[in-house]
Amino acid sequence: NKKAIVELLFWKNPTIACEMTKGYSSLQEGEGPPKSRVPPWTPQEEQELRELYWKYKEVEGEDVIAAILAHLPSPGRTRRQVVKQLVRM
Repeated sequence: NKKAIVELLFWKNPTIACEMTKGYSSLQEGEGPPKSRVPPWTPQEEQELRELYWKYKEVEGEDVIAAILAHLPSPGRTRRQVVKQLVRM
């Protein structure tokens, strides 16, 4: 590939580097690094999050997000996901 030198001038991730060496479209669906997809919030989870926020937002001297995470029924949510969802709502 005569244009490979131009491609090497820019940063690449491992997947693109693998495609460059093995040929484009060589990776099949599902191969390569796993996608970090955040599971979407269900309406029930949003309602629970809303209720927990209103319950703990007035508590003095306590971290609201930590309290929400401790009482959130669905495990696996990170602090960042909760904050981002609260801002979105």
